[in-house]
Amino acid sequence: MQTQKVIDHIVNWLKDYATNAKVKGYVIGVSGGVDSGVVSTLAAMTGMKTLLIGMPIRQKADQVDRAQDHMNDLKSRFPNVETISVNLTPAFEEIYKTFHVHDEVYPNENLTFANTRARLRMLTLYYYGQLNGLLVCGTGNKVEDFGIGFYTKYGDGGVDVSPIADLYKTEVYELAKGLNLIKSIQEAIPTDGLWDTERTDEQQIGATYPELEKIQKEYGTKTADDYEGRDKEVFLIFDRMHKAAKHKIDPIPVCDIPEEWRSE
Repeated sequence: MQTQKVIDHIVNWLKDYATNAKVKGYVIGVSGGVDSGVVSTLAAMTGMKTLLIGMPIRQKADQVDRAQDHMNDLKSRFPNVETISVNLTPAFEEIYKTFHVHDEVYPNENLTFANTRARLRMLTLYYYGQLNGLLVCGTGNKVEDFGIGFYTKYGDGGVDVSPIADLYKTEVYELAKGLNLIKSIQEAIPTDGLWDTERTDEQQIGATYPELEKIQKEYGTKTADDYEGRDKEVFLIFDRMHKAAKHKIDPIPVCDIPEEWRSE
């Protein structure tokens, strides 16, 4: 990949979009992962106002520390960067007490609360975005957004722009290196940070990002019968998740009303 050309292209795209939208810049949630690290840096490079927000919810200390270290690094390098940390744990605990049900009756409760965390963060980003005249900048990559739908609908999927959604995860890591992000971000193991237990993305999915990328690049041109061994296992994982996430990946369906029915 021609890393510098990609970097320049995204920075200019972000700058042009914000200018045409007549906003001051972007707000980005910083998790301590490589995706938000790359996106926040690209936004900072526009020279426009860039507000970085850490939003811990029952978060592991290493994730909080990585996010803060990255925000401090960008703030020291770019005068247009502002940073705040909003502890969302108390708000989430209130939601948890209000919504909590018996797990044996509703076995999906843990997943539901994981998604609730992401939606609480989305609400926070839009609150501060509107206060400051900023657009919410998404951090999803191509595998997550258009491959397996590994994001929360109206959570981290609720954004105004998505600058790295055409980049595979391995390409995002290349950008992180090209942008000279702090080492801890470049080496961060992907995790959504939505669970009380430490669960990496690859543990949840059952496949690595390089394995998934191989399948995504061939998806639609090959079937399970074209694969064997580990490749077939990953194809089946990808195929199952992709089909289950169609309601997230495809545009919201609209029920069209025949025009002739609009008059008597």
